[in-house]
Amino acid sequence: MQIDWTAFTPWHAAVGGVAIGLAAAIFVLFNGRIAGISGILGGLLVPLRGDMGWRLAFLLGLLGSPLVYAAFAALRRPQIDAGYGTLVAAGLLVGIGTRYGSGCTSGHGVCGISRLSPRSLAATAAFMLAGFATVFVVRHALGA
Repeated sequence: MQIDWTAFTPWHAAVGGVAIGLAAAIFVLFNGRIAGISGILGGLLVPLRGDMGWRLAFLLGLLGSPLVYAAFAALRRPQIDAGYGTLVAAGLLVGIGTRYGSGCTSGHGVCGISRLSPRSLAATAAFMLAGFATVFVVRHALGA
């Protein structure tokens, strides 16, 4: 195994992790809600009175933040080695998984674990194990 040292950015990852943790903490302190993206987006599909504004603001912030970042630094163009069919299938599978798992990785992994939620600990362990198994199969069993 080789490490791509040009893509190894521990400081960026650490700063990003602190920013996500701080944002999740501020969100729960001021809003009393968990910053799980699937739950926030799902709440727009069945809107409750007075519930749309903060959900839209949260999602617009997620979508708008790369534009703010681009004002200060150059954005790298991502390289995606998959076709549109694969991306659509992957998105649908992730969506189905978040419904069955009662939340997404951000809700369980960031917010749930910080609250010591047993369900979130189990869900995050399942996410991680599935990821490890997938990488193992793709790299070693399939040789890709």
